[in-house]
Amino acid sequence: MTALLAFRNLFARQTKGFLIALCLSLITLASGVALLGTSGWFITATALTTAGMGFNLFVPSAAVRAFSFVRILARYGERMSGHDATLRLLADIRGWLFAQLFPRLPFNDRSLRHGDLVSRLTADVDALDTAFLVAIGPIAAAIFIGGGLTAILALLLPPAALVYGLSYGLAVLAVPAGLVIISRRAGTEVVVRAAAARTAVLDGIEGHADLTLFGALGDTQARFCQTAEGLAAARGRLATLAAFAAFGVQALAALALTGSLWFGLQAFAGGQIDGPVLVGLVLAILGSFEASSVIVRSVAKLTTAMAAAERLIAIADAPIAIAEPANPLPLPASLPLELVDVTFSYDGGPPVLRDLDLRVAPGEHIAITGASGIGKSSLLNLLLRLAEPQSGQISLGGVALSALAQADVHASMALLSQDSPLFNDTIRANLLIARPDASDDALWSALESAGIDSFVRALPRGLDSLVGESGRTVSAGQGRRLCLARALLSPAPILLLDEPTTGLDRPAELAFFEVLRTAAVGRTVVLVTHAGIPEGTVERVLSLRNGQLHAVQRPSANTP
Repeated sequence: MTALLAFRNLFARQTKGFLIALCLSLITLASGVALLGTSGWFITATALTTAGMGFNLFVPSAAVRAFSFVRILARYGERMSGHDATLRLLADIRGWLFAQLFPRLPFNDRSLRHGDLVSRLTADVDALDTAFLVAIGPIAAAIFIGGGLTAILALLLPPAALVYGLSYGLAVLAVPAGLVIISRRAGTEVVVRAAAARTAVLDGIEGHADLTLFGALGDTQARFCQTAEGLAAARGRLATLAAFAAFGVQALAALALTGSLWFGLQAFAGGQIDGPVLVGLVLAILGSFEASSVIVRSVAKLTTAMAAAERLIAIADAPIAIAEPANPLPLPASLPLELVDVTFSYDGGPPVLRDLDLRVAPGEHIAITGASGIGKSSLLNLLLRLAEPQSGQISLGGVALSALAQADVHASMALLSQDSPLFNDTIRANLLIARPDASDDALWSALESAGIDSFVRALPRGLDSLVGESGRTVSAGQGRRLCLARALLSPAPILLLDEPTTGLDRPAELAFFEVLRTAAVGRTVVLVTHAGIPEGTVERVLSLRNGQLHAVQRPSANTP
């Protein structure tokens, strides 16, 4: 419900633009109806002039040109204002949605896949442009035009007013409403299957190397074809329903036109209406149904927009993973880390950490080793308060993490994980993530501390060199050092490193540890690694076994 209210407020912020678009849409439709009606009346009256009836040609011919000109300008203005307001709305929705997502990460719902989340943030948001541009606006404009023409018919041809009013009302209200009701399931299916297809594409791209090596490309392609066929079938069902609705609108248009013509001919035979006026009214009726045909096509898209909105609301209203304290305490000046009797498990499973104790003094460097999957990364997540322990207490500077603002916790720690990303941007932009106000001198200092300044200086564009998606233009070792430079650039007094040498050979690994030893002087370092740690890199080495930490003998420099 909170997300729904937020959607309404976001729409309300663009009220001015949408109202301008609606007014111009009214002018466009009214000009089109008036153009057809005036033209029919003008042509008929001109023909009657040859039978001896005098007629002023200037006024109606000028009106025809004026209506045509106004229709063109109004249509252009409607598109400009409507698209401008809609694009602004989509930008606001994306900003709001990202703001809603970050406090909810990581999602408790582990069934929400990465590809599906990407689909919601892109395609589902884009689908919302349908809501006003091709649905709400045309329906509102059609109601005004139909009401106005019904009133004119009530004055000039009363019997036809009832036939037209009922037919037009059914065409612009009942048929679209019925289409929404019967196509909701089909629209939802289209959105869900489209998301599944996008997810399959992303999975195939990310896992292409493994799929190729294991000879699974054929099976993957077959599954994707099945997904695509399901999407095509769902779109076909939605298109079929829209086609039946369009047929209904055309039938109602034929009924309105035939009925009005029938009553009009009777009135003309009785001398109650002039021939040119009757022709003008019939053509105006025909022109008014232009809006109804657009509405049917639009409403078919509206059902997918409604399904997309529901998917966005579902993630925006998801429970917040880590709650902020109501009255956060200030961050202390000295920041020792301490865990006391900490127990943690995932989704009610067996404990990963059990009654774990750890204290790290400010400026101390420690390493934590252990088998893969034993809980080392989980320990770092707890320190970052990306997860909450089931029992025990974690404190920073003697203050419980749960009593500190998350922004303060995260500002005090810099993370270098095994999959820390390099974004498809310049080296400068990748570094400035850690400290947006850093000067070039600070950037070069961080690069020098990480031992990669010579490489960057040798590049033709230096700091402005692109690193490519996921750092594809640099080697694994260079990518690790750039990520280390980013962590060192951060003013955070605590560095958390999760398998930072993943993908490096032993010489590069040893060089990385040497850089870390000198560059992190004065900062607290918690290093999680499988690698053999050279003498002097850290002050303590702990092993995580059975959910608890145990002191181990410091490895020597020639540890394999």
